[in-house]
Amino acid sequence: MTLTPRLIAMLTLPPLMWAGNAVVGRMTVPHVPPLMLNAIRWGVVLLVLLVLGRQAIATAARRGEILARWRPLGLMGLLGVGAYNALQYLALTTSTPINVTLIAASMPLWMLLVGAVFYAERPRSPQVIGAALSLVGVATVLGRGQLSALADVQFVRGDVYMLAAAASWAGYSWMLARPPASMRGEARPTITDADGQRRVWRWDEALLVQALFGVVWAGGAAGLEAVVSSRQPEWSPAVGAAVLYIVIGPSLIAYALWGRAVAAVGPTTAGIFANLTPLFAALLSTALLGEAPHGYHAVAFALIVAGILVSSRR
Repeated sequence: MTLTPRLIAMLTLPPLMWAGNAVVGRMTVPHVPPLMLNAIRWGVVLLVLLVLGRQAIATAARRGEILARWRPLGLMGLLGVGAYNALQYLALTTSTPINVTLIAASMPLWMLLVGAVFYAERPRSPQVIGAALSLVGVATVLGRGQLSALADVQFVRGDVYMLAAAASWAGYSWMLARPPASMRGEARPTITDADGQRRVWRWDEALLVQALFGVVWAGGAAGLEAVVSSRQPEWSPAVGAAVLYIVIGPSLIAYALWGRAVAAVGPTTAGIFANLTPLFAALLSTALLGEAPHGYHAVAFALIVAGILVSSRR
């Protein structure tokens, strides 16, 4: 597939919006508790998806198909909606958007680990080398550019949260790639359109079903947060605008563009574009937060991108 200007735009805008999510999240978590922010984000997204993807739950039979698959769908909702973004917002309370997005860019390492442990997937040599390069890049971030000091480094709590978030997203991605028997082949839930044609869920319908389960996890976590913490949200027009951006940009537009672009060019090419996120986060952090990147951020970014390129070689 040739990369046309349209495809390049579709592959570039989602990383820009995800970088914006990290920066806007960093600006918002001092005013809205992080788990509440995640619950609000996905609660509003769910309301929008109930309009866009309503065909997935339009009949009792379709709702029955969803309930019959509550275990895998509930786990996907936990990993992709309830955990990943909640952990990211928790990370942003003590870590910077640049660190958060660089650690998230180590996803190939976690993909290999999850694949080996839970799916008996033996990694190829280039994947191992690529994962090692990515790991060195993450270590560079965690050690703040001093790998020799890693043994004595005091981990920022947010960095640890983001490592957990990356592992959560890797598990979610594997469930998408290797779904259980009830979610693949002829067993997949389908929808019969008005013209009598049967089809599988569109992106908005699939995300709606995941969000239905994910909001339960996100809401439960926010409720627990409210019990153990006395923090109250501090609402203002700026905070409202930030939440609106998080809902519309990273959650809806980015998902829609990314899904179509990956289907057109494949995950390998798309993965290279995904690693633009730390670069965009560095630029936005400098412009909006005054948090300029350091030299070790550039080294870590180069190592992580090199790991992606090596691991994708056949």
